[in-house]
Parts: sequence; structure tokens; C-alpha cells
Amino acid sequence: MSQVHLFPRDWNITDFHQRLRQLRTKRKLTQTRMAELLAISPRVYTRWENGGATPLFGTVVKIADILDVSLDELAGRKESNGEAQIHNPELHRLYKKVDQLSDEDQKALLIVLESLVKRSQVSKVMAEF
Repeated sequence: MSQVHLFPRDWNITDFHQRLRQLRTKRKLTQTRMAELLAISPRVYTRWENGGATPLFGTVVKIADILDVSLDELAGRKESNGEAQIHNPELHRLYKKVDQLSDEDQKALLIVLESLVKRSQVSKVMAEF
């Protein structure tokens, strides 16, 4: 009977912490923010990224959801499919649901978003003076 290799032969669970840090920074999230999203202590999260501890599988699934990557990507079995377009995980979660809104609600959302972006741009310009 042949063995099925789920992970590369040179892969080790200790590599998880490096991948976790890489994906978190790619998402532009701080360790503190990740800890908040996972409802854990920042100290515990830091230990995961430093390789001092490893999260339970259920938590790994939550991490993959927050980072919007597959478990294969988080484990390093598959390369990440590119830079996330929306870095805020809560906003990204809502973005995925926008297509379910009616056309009228989508138009209203566009107006709100455009006004927020314009306000931010005006604030930046005013700050330069």
C-alpha cells in the first residue's frame, strides 16, 4: 500500500508560525487585531507566531476564515492566490454578501461608499494646508 503525502516531505508543523505571520502581514492586520478577531489574548496569538505554541484545529479554521485563505494555503501546501483586495476582514465578509442585495440597495451602498471616500480625500487635502 502506498503512502499518501498530505504535506511536502520537508514540511513541519513548526513552519506554521512563519506562514501565519506572512499571511497576517499580507492582510495588513496586527497581532493584536488578529487576537481580537479570534477572541483570544494577544499574548497567546504572539506565541503562535513565535512558534512557542500551536492553535487547535478549530482555531486554525477560524484563522483561515479571517485571513480569507484556504486551509491548504495556511498550511503552505498551496500558494496564496494573490493579495487580498479588501484588507479589513469584517468589510471583506460583508463585501462577499453585496451581490445578494437588491439593485436599489446596491445603488444606495455605492452612494454611501463614494461619499465616505470623497470625505476622506477632502480631509487629506485640507490637512495639507
